[in-house]
This record gives sequence, structure tokens and C-alpha cells, in this order.
Amino acid sequence: MSADQQNPEEEKEQTLMDHLVELRDRLLHMVLAILVVFIALFAFSEDIFTVVAQPLLSLMPEGTSMIATGVTSPFLVPFKLVLLLSVLLTIPYLLHQVWSFIAPGLYSHEKRMAVPLLASSIFLFYCGIAFAYFVIFPILFRFFIGIAPEGVAVMTDIGQYLDFIIAIFLAFGIAFEVPVATFILIAAGVTTPDKLADKRPYIIIGAFIIGMLLTPPDVISQSLLAVPIWFLFELGLLMSRIFLKNKKQENVIMQTDDFELIEEKPYFHEGEVPDEKMDSDSSEPDGKDDDEMSDEDMERLFDEAEQEEQENSRDDDDETKKPKP
Repeated sequence: MSADQQNPEEEKEQTLMDHLVELRDRLLHMVLAILVVFIALFAFSEDIFTVVAQPLLSLMPEGTSMIATGVTSPFLVPFKLVLLLSVLLTIPYLLHQVWSFIAPGLYSHEKRMAVPLLASSIFLFYCGIAFAYFVIFPILFRFFIGIAPEGVAVMTDIGQYLDFIIAIFLAFGIAFEVPVATFILIAAGVTTPDKLADKRPYIIIGAFIIGMLLTPPDVISQSLLAVPIWFLFELGLLMSRIFLKNKKQENVIMQTDDFELIEEKPYFHEGEVPDEKMDSDSSEPDGKDDDEMSDEDMERLFDEAEQEEQENSRDDDDETKKPKP
């Protein structure tokens, strides 16, 4: 059997194997990146922990300090912190590897939208961590130390402190992704800015519920997370109104890198009435609308588009083969 007459199943398996090999290489690059940063930072693990614990150490009474109740805590806690920091610092490179793997399978318009969303997601995640460290931690620790009963010395275990700050970092980092999530929902046509604005009371209640689930069991930290979520939701709503103001609902029938076939329909906000009202008697007896395409029409449209693309490619080949005068 010649190379041109290979079994399609074998060709498919070979393509799948190529994808698996590429996925393995991408994962290895990601692990190596984390390992390199971890090795570079581990020598400074004690200094890094001191910097992370500074918001609490600066507020503790004189004569008190943090303690390690576990035998392995002096080693494992800085180790865990440096490993987490290595992952956080390599997030842009990790997402770049993921993007390089999935980008070839995306359309051009999806790539144009995905790149700004990924960049803004990384930026907002770092902003959430910075907001927690510089704003939330001083308020929380000052409150907790201030309400300690008389005669009780505040001496926090380093392992419990690390678990606490990791939970706060992740909670605020994820919470700061609310504008991106709001923009994606509206851009995908799942909802509209007006519908989300009408559900604002439910969004506020949901923000406090999320703050209750993601933060330690106290009202202060819950409120400090819920209020930013609410403001970030309003920011995402505002950005959606600005950048998706003239958005039209599109039904992409077929798309390649050279052309795209789109069925456009007017996009109406809630409460708007189109200029031409739909006649209720114009629907077909079986409940289908007149403008709904059948399977035969859709298949015929596919064939015509594919034939047109082949003719264009042949014309281009003829132009290139034509001898020059």
C-alpha cells in the first residue's frame, strides 16, 4: 500500500499522537519553568517568609513572636511558600504554553478576543493578591490582635498563618476576575447588560455569600471581599456597555482562515421592539419559522461555500503558473 493510500484511521491516530506529544512537551516546559524559579528562590526562603509575615509581625505586641508547633514546620512552611510563589511568578509563561497549544485550533476572531482577556485576567489576579497584602492584611490583623482578651499573648503558628494567607490570596485573586467573567458572559450572548443590571440585588447577595465561603469565618474579611466583588461587577458591566455597544448577534455558519460565512440577526436589548413586527400567522404549521434553515439547505450552503473556495484556490494557482511576458 502506497503512502498516498494510507488508512484514514491510521492518519487520525498519527495526528492524535502528535497532539499528545506536543501536550507532553508543553507540560514538561511548564514543570521545568516552575522548578527553575523554585531553585532560584529557595535559597531566600527565610527572607521571603519574613516579608510575607511582615503585615502580622509589625502589629504584634512587643515580646511576642510567631511560633512553629510542628517538628517539620520550620522547613516545610518556607518550602511550601516558595513553591506557591514559583507558580504565581510563572503564571504568564504557563498560560503562554497553554495558549500555544490551543491557539492553532481557534478562529481568528476568537484569537483576537482571547489574547486581551488572558492578559487582563493575569493582571487582575495579581492586583487581587496585591490588594489583599497591602490593604486587607493590615486591617484584618489589627482587628484580630485588638480584640484579643486581656492576658492572652498573640503568638501565631507559622503553618496556620501560611494556610490563612494562601486562602486570602486565592480568594481575592479569583474575585478580581469578576470583570472578565462579566464581559465574557455578555460577549457570548448568554445575557445582556440590562438583564445583569436588573439582577444587581442578587449579585450583591451572591458577593456576600462568596465572601462567606472563601474567607475565614468573620464578618470583617467577608465584607472586605464582598464589596470589591460588587465594584468589580459594576466595572465589568461598564466595560461591556462601552466595548459591546454595537454588538450584533451573529450565527457563524462556516469559517476558515480565508473567509467566514455569517448569518447576522439584529441584536435587541430587553424592552426594545424591532421596527418590523413578526407576523404570528407567518409561522409554519409544524411550529418552525420561515427563516429557519432546514438540514438540506444548510448542507447545500456548505457545498456551495466549499466549491467557491476551491474555485478561488484554482484561480490563484492559474495566476501563479501563468508565464510572465
